[in-house]
Amino acid sequence: MSEFRHNLITNEWVVVATERAKRPSDFVGSKTPKTIPEYSESCPFCPGNEQHTPPALYRYPAEGDWNIRVVPNKFAALKPTDSLERVQEGRYLKFGGFGYADVIIEAPLHNQTLGTLSEDNVLHVMKAYKARYDSLSADERVDLVTIFRNHGVRAGTSLEHPHSQIIATPLVPLRVRAQLEETQRYSANLGSCVFCDIMKEEKKDGRRLVLETDYFVAFEPYASRSPFETWILPKRHQSVFGAIHLNELKDMAHSVRTILGKMHRGLNNPDYNLILQSAPTKEEDVDYYHWYIRIIPRLTTPAGFEMGTGIYITTAYPEETADFLRKVKN
Repeated sequence: MSEFRHNLITNEWVVVATERAKRPSDFVGSKTPKTIPEYSESCPFCPGNEQHTPPALYRYPAEGDWNIRVVPNKFAALKPTDSLERVQEGRYLKFGGFGYADVIIEAPLHNQTLGTLSEDNVLHVMKAYKARYDSLSADERVDLVTIFRNHGVRAGTSLEHPHSQIIATPLVPLRVRAQLEETQRYSANLGSCVFCDIMKEEKKDGRRLVLETDYFVAFEPYASRSPFETWILPKRHQSVFGAIHLNELKDMAHSVRTILGKMHRGLNNPDYNLILQSAPTKEEDVDYYHWYIRIIPRLTTPAGFEMGTGIYITTAYPEETADFLRKVKN
């Protein structure tokens, strides 16, 4: 029989369709690996092509050949020079496209990804995340800083070169606000953080656990929206990413690289989205929210039922996908 599963954080339901359920190995891509060169003359992110991007906001190292560059998105939908003044047009409301949009160029080599880079290189990417998060969240006009990574065409990327993006907005969108309201309600009713409680449950149960380090826990959520959806949570309660310590940042780099490496090897380099979800910048130190990373391999496509109801149908048990990933060698 199929079953509904409840997401404590969003109050949403998902369906695990047993009639359609697949073995985790059924999701291993059959595509022939594409040969990607280390350098592409036409790529604006490759070394030697720096003139094709705006000047760097951050780079490592500061002098000489770079390993990481952060630049403003040349084709950004939001700009820090746009107005925040609200304007009414009849019954409608609008304001200028204020915001920030950065691109984190993660490596000089065109054919790398976070799952294949060295752990030291991934740590420097995480440090770039932190540096830009701190800088953007210091702007009082900014309400939310979102860090994300699109890998592959199905995930929405347009450039192969390894990169992440950061977008800072002057408002908190409805979906994020709804999650905050649900977690606040949970905290008011039970007196604890829902994320912390979920971590305790996952560590106790163990079936959905993929990785545990000194400072992080990675698992397949009980009510996964799609096969191999994976969450990475810091053990220490932190509502915003900016609260992370350096020793935790090192552990975060290890956790992200390990999970993405397992997916790269075990699922034949799937397209995926990685999203770092943090509380709004003006809601630091709240006891009801806990920042975390979501990784969603694009192995299935939401259809009309999902879009019409918000109820996702998954065809794999998270207990089985977690077991599959645990067995993939690091």
